[in-house]
Amino acid sequence: MATQINLADVSLRAESRLTERSQTTIPAAIRDALHLKPGEYIEYTLLSGGKVIMSRKEEEQDDPIVSQFLTFLENDMKNNPQNIHQVPVAFWAGINALTAGVEVDLDEPLTDD
Repeated sequence: MATQINLADVSLRAESRLTERSQTTIPAAIRDALHLKPGEYIEYTLLSGGKVIMSRKEEEQDDPIVSQFLTFLENDMKNNPQNIHQVPVAFWAGINALTAGVEVDLDEPLTDD
């Protein structure tokens, strides 16, 4: 069953060509309409009829639990500064030994692995 798109909902159409490496350039009119900048993420949604919706990936909302925990830590540090201590040099040496040669990309999404 083909997915129907109401033409009244279409405000802009554009096309691009798929390269031999299965890459394409997002047409400037679409980039401008979505306010896309280099480095931003886009999201693809495949509809049952084979149509694809491409949209700007919205920034994820802050997790309220994490926000509450960070607020708790901030308040505790303000109210109990006597409990704040330096991390021992030997502890840092152990961390450096455990993580030697490990490279981390903080922008890479987490996987289930």
